[in-house]
Amino acid sequence: MSPHMLLISLLSLIFLDKVWCQPDCSFQNLLQSLDLTSASKVRPVRNWKNKSIVTIDMTLYTIVDMDMSMQTATTFVWLYMAWRDEYISWNPDDFCGITELFVNSDYFWKPDLYIYEMTEDEDKSPQIPYYLLHDNGKITNAMPLRIISTCNMDIFKFPFDNQTCKLSFGSYVYTVSDIVMWPKSNSSVVNQNAQNVFASKDEWVLQSVAVYNTTYKSMDVEYSQVIYSIYIKRVPVVYVLNLIIPACFLVFLDIASMFIHNCENRLDFKITVILGFSVMLLILNALLPNSDNTPMLGIFFCICMAMMVLSIIGTVGTSYMTATDPSISNSQVPVWVKILILKHLARIMFFKKDSAKEELVTPVAADNDPENAKISEATEDVLDEKRPLENNSNVKKEVKLLKRILLEILRIHRKLVLDLQQTDATSEWSLVAQIVDRLILVLYFITVTLVFMIMLCVWTI
Repeated sequence: MSPHMLLISLLSLIFLDKVWCQPDCSFQNLLQSLDLTSASKVRPVRNWKNKSIVTIDMTLYTIVDMDMSMQTATTFVWLYMAWRDEYISWNPDDFCGITELFVNSDYFWKPDLYIYEMTEDEDKSPQIPYYLLHDNGKITNAMPLRIISTCNMDIFKFPFDNQTCKLSFGSYVYTVSDIVMWPKSNSSVVNQNAQNVFASKDEWVLQSVAVYNTTYKSMDVEYSQVIYSIYIKRVPVVYVLNLIIPACFLVFLDIASMFIHNCENRLDFKITVILGFSVMLLILNALLPNSDNTPMLGIFFCICMAMMVLSIIGTVGTSYMTATDPSISNSQVPVWVKILILKHLARIMFFKKDSAKEELVTPVAADNDPENAKISEATEDVLDEKRPLENNSNVKKEVKLLKRILLEILRIHRKLVLDLQQTDATSEWSLVAQIVDRLILVLYFITVTLVFMIMLCVWTI
C-alpha cells in the first residue's frame, strides 16, 4: 500500500472515531436517563419526616368581574409554584450542559394546590401541562389562572367603597407536617409587580396587594397557607351619574311640588315622582347583595321614600281640611287645634293672622244669636202699644212700613252673621291646612338635608 493510501485510511479512522464517540446532547436522552416513567407518585422525600417546601408567587393581572349580588370576584392571575423532588437530579456536564428540561406533568409528583375561596372550577383557565425541571431537582410551574372566588363585600359606603378580596393557596390533603407553603416574594415586590401589569376594567382601581403565610386549622388539623390580600377601590362615576344624581333631582322635584297650591295637581305630580323614585329603588336593590349590612345610599333612599309618602298623606289631609264646608258638616275648628296649631305652631311657622279680619269678625260675633232679632221685634211691639194712637192713617201706614223694613234688615243681619261665621270657620280650617303643609315642608327639607349631609360625611371618611 502506498504511503498516500495509508495516510488517507488513518485520517478516515480518526474522523469516524470522533463521530462515533460524540455524546448524545438531546433532551430525549436526558429524559430517558432520568427514567421518570417509573418515578414514584408519592411525596418525593428520602425521609418521610422531611417537609416539602412549596414556594408560591402570584401576580394579579386584572379583575374580570365583581358580582355584588353573589359576592364573588373573577380574577385573572399569573401563578408561580416551585418545590424540590429529591429523586430527580443530574449532572449537566454529562448531558452537554443541559440544566433545565420541560416535562409533561404526568411524569412526577405535584402538590395538590387548592384555592380555598374558589367557588367554580377553573375550566376556562389556559391549560399548560408542562413543568420545568432543574438539574438540582427543583420543579417550577408558571401558569395563568382564571379564578372565581368569594369576596365578602362591605357595601356600607357604596358606591364610594373599598373592597378586600383574599386568595388563600394551600394544600387540601397534606398537613403542615408534610407541606409548608411559603411566599416567594414579600408584599412590596408583589404589589409592585401587580401595579406594573394590572389591566384596569374601569370600574375597579387596584390599590395594593399584600401577601403573608399562615396556618389554617380544621378539625384539630393544621394546614399551611399563603394568603394574598387584594385591596381595590370602586370608580363611582357611573353610579353617581346614573343613580345618585337622578335620585336627588327627584327629591328636589318632590320638595318643589309642595309649593303647588292646587291639591289635585300636587297629588298627581307627587305620585308621578314617587313612581320614578320607586324605579330607582328597584335598580339599587338589584345591584346590592342580600346582606344585613345595609348601604348608606339605601338608607337615604328609604328615608326619602318615607318622606315622600308622608308628604302625600299631608297633602291629602290639607286637601280635606280646605274642602271642609261648615254649613254642611257643621264642623268648627276644635279648641285644642286652635290652641296647638293656630296659636303656638303658627308662631313657630311664622304665620300671622290678619288683624283687620279679626276686627271685622269680633263685633259681628256679638250679635251671633238669632234670637236678638226676635227680641228686638217684640220690644218694638210693646213700644207701639204704649204710644198714643195716631189719628192720621198715613202715619200708621208709614210705621208699619218701617217695621217691615226693620224686620227685613234684622233678617239680613242674621243671615250675614251666619255667613260670616261659616266663612270664618272655613278660613280657620284653611289656615290650619297651610300651617300643617308648611310644617311638613320644613320637616321634609330638614330630614333630607340632614341625611344627605350624614351620607356625605360617611363617604368622605
